[in-house]
Amino acid sequence: MARDLTSKADGFAGAVLADIDWSQPWFAPWRELGESTARQALQQQSVAEALNENTHTAKREDSAGSGDIASVASVNTTRAGLALGDANAVKFVPQSALPEGQAYEDFIFKTAQVPTRDGLHDFFNGLCWQRFPLAKRRLNQLQAAEINTQGVRATRGPVRDALTLFDENVVLMHAPDAVWAALQTRDWLKLFVDLRAQWQHVHLVLFGHALLEKLVTPYKSITAHVYRVDNNVNPHDEAALDAWLVQDLQPAKLATKPYEPLPVLGVPGWCVDNAERAYYEDTNVFRPKREISS
Repeated sequence: MARDLTSKADGFAGAVLADIDWSQPWFAPWRELGESTARQALQQQSVAEALNENTHTAKREDSAGSGDIASVASVNTTRAGLALGDANAVKFVPQSALPEGQAYEDFIFKTAQVPTRDGLHDFFNGLCWQRFPLAKRRLNQLQAAEINTQGVRATRGPVRDALTLFDENVVLMHAPDAVWAALQTRDWLKLFVDLRAQWQHVHLVLFGHALLEKLVTPYKSITAHVYRVDNNVNPHDEAALDAWLVQDLQPAKLATKPYEPLPVLGVPGWCVDNAERAYYEDTNVFRPKREISS
């Protein structure tokens, strides 16, 4: 495993960042952004400061922004609070900045500040804010709207629950119809064995920061919530994907929990063992779809 980062600092909760193996295939899209930020966090002993420095660097390198971001910059900007637009508007602050009793999402919406602990979970959350700023703002706006109308209750309700699942555990999938249909029916052998050649046309984006955290120490049963990307979207154009998510993430759709389960180490090439059919015959992980009784 790659371990070229600064050695762990005694007493620093974020020292676990040195355990990230950036050579793993699921971290490949995050490596350019994440490895240097992790190194800086280990040196400064602050995840928030490293994320902020990375944000400032991005501003200097691309102050104009992209046309795709600009095209949706006006969405929902008339409301008070955190608005879409400037891709680097949020600031990362220590967790202690969050006032006691104030909801985390509400604080971000009202202050454009993201409370950040030193550790894997908030590190990956910060990276996602930087890689998909518009989608993260959209999720935050919807959370804040739900809190404003429903308050903070013991149960989140269907929309807030779906938003939390998206933020924490979603994989975005752009895939041929046959692959998506097999996933929907949980036909794992068809999905991963019969249609294995089709996976060269599948594009996955690991969005959920809790999912990324779990994959630092991978195990077979790690399961993501898959959200399908429209076939008309170019998944390799991340600014366009980010902009599409702003439009697609609507409360009515989210309330239906439009997700499909995916044991992520079943992705071809993501685990040596999954080259064998028997890997997918483990029904403790690759479970058949439950029949809904009438």
